[in-house]
Amino acid sequence: MRFLLDTEQGAFADSLRAMLTAADTASAVREWSRGERAGGRALWRRFADAGVFGLAVPEARGGWGPRPVELAVACVESGRHTLPGPLAETVGAAVLLASLDDPAPAGRFLPGLLSGESMATLAPAGSYALDAEAAAVRLAVHGAGGAARPPAGRGTGLAEVRLAPAPAGSRPSLDPARRLSLLPSGGELLASGPGVGPAVEHALTWARLATAAQALGTGLALLGRTVAHVGRRTQFGVPIGSFQAVKHRLADARIALEFARPLLFGAATTLRPADVAAAKLKACEAAYGTARAALQLHGAIGYTAEDDLSLLLTRARALRSAWGTPEECRDAVLEGAAGAAAGPGR
Repeated sequence: MRFLLDTEQGAFADSLRAMLTAADTASAVREWSRGERAGGRALWRRFADAGVFGLAVPEARGGWGPRPVELAVACVESGRHTLPGPLAETVGAAVLLASLDDPAPAGRFLPGLLSGESMATLAPAGSYALDAEAAAVRLAVHGAGGAARPPAGRGTGLAEVRLAPAPAGSRPSLDPARRLSLLPSGGELLASGPGVGPAVEHALTWARLATAAQALGTGLALLGRTVAHVGRRTQFGVPIGSFQAVKHRLADARIALEFARPLLFGAATTLRPADVAAAKLKACEAAYGTARAALQLHGAIGYTAEDDLSLLLTRARALRSAWGTPEECRDAVLEGAAGAAAGPGR
């Protein structure tokens, strides 16, 4: 399958890439990891001004969508530049709020999320949430079949969504710019009942799609940096990129990323949970494999936090387990395949 973006989608990608390339995203990421968020929030508002978060929200709730393909395009570009902040979580929270039967929570929180004035995070109650200290909207999901991140086809039982209190502190993740906080119990009840479970599963699908797209963008940026590096670095009087072993390593990385691309955009067109899980698995594994190749081919400089390569390396590692580990995504794919084989009478 070969997936091609149309003219408008390509222009949208180009405009976001130009905007983020012109910005000093590396400095913003490093500041974010130190708890200094002014630069990251400025980037976030510019990203929101481009209409990105509205792509996940129906027009009836004040958005531009749902337009999952365009959202995936935007998240690929955010991954290229390691945009700081809870991107997938804000997307998932926006989708969850827009999917609730009661329109009051959406009317209360979505305007700030769509404009970029506020950020959101989303996690199971009592679990670690990304950037909860920076997020104004902290959604804790209780129930939904016993987990806030249910496999495909589950999570349709009784559940509730609460606005969690501010966390007491945070701890670093694999990526220093991704701080994790334990969501406190309690908080304001926003929604409850059997309709919350399907809304949570729908939000999970969008969050996984956004994570997969970020991973693909991260992998593409790693590949581009590494190709440029091996073309400059010489050994025995020739660029190391001319060595057959180096060519093979980069070719493997390129093939993995190019196979992930149609899976990602194919999943964006169907939004089937199994398709999104497959795209997330493939994109994250391709980005992680590219990160390993980039680290080796950059030599000692790849281990230094001062080089911007480190921002991409740690992001690729963190995204691999965010919103579904490889094992969880494989289970979702297998469950989707089993459900399709069983047919509608399952």
